[in-house]
Amino acid sequence: MGKVQRHEGADQTDSWRKNARKRRRRGFWRPQYLFALVMVPLAAVLTASPSSLETVAKLIPAEWLGSIDVPDPSSLLAGGCNIKGNISINTGERIYHVPGQEHYWETRISPQYGERWFCSEAEARAAGWRKARR
Repeated sequence: MGKVQRHEGADQTDSWRKNARKRRRRGFWRPQYLFALVMVPLAAVLTASPSSLETVAKLIPAEWLGSIDVPDPSSLLAGGCNIKGNISINTGERIYHVPGQEHYWETRISPQYGERWFCSEAEARAAGWRKARR
């Protein structure tokens, strides 16, 4: 057994105290936390009552949006079109994803690249898209 130096524990305690003072000084209200403190409760409210999404969309002034074509939020929620039509970056292949498939939640739809939503699998197949394998 080696001999324990008494001053090691004291040094560690002092450094812990110094760091604790720094932590208290920084406080909880850091800029990187503010986004989460605002957005997480907002997302919970919007998820619980989708009708509130329409109210929020009406609060945004049209001049803030500029020339952006924003779809009506009620049409997205009420339509029930939850099949994602995705275009593969590597092959350019048109693939649709159905809820419950492996990569459904990871898939993002970008209409500017020709990707779109479908209301039924028959509609997707008629448009020339194939079902994802996984």
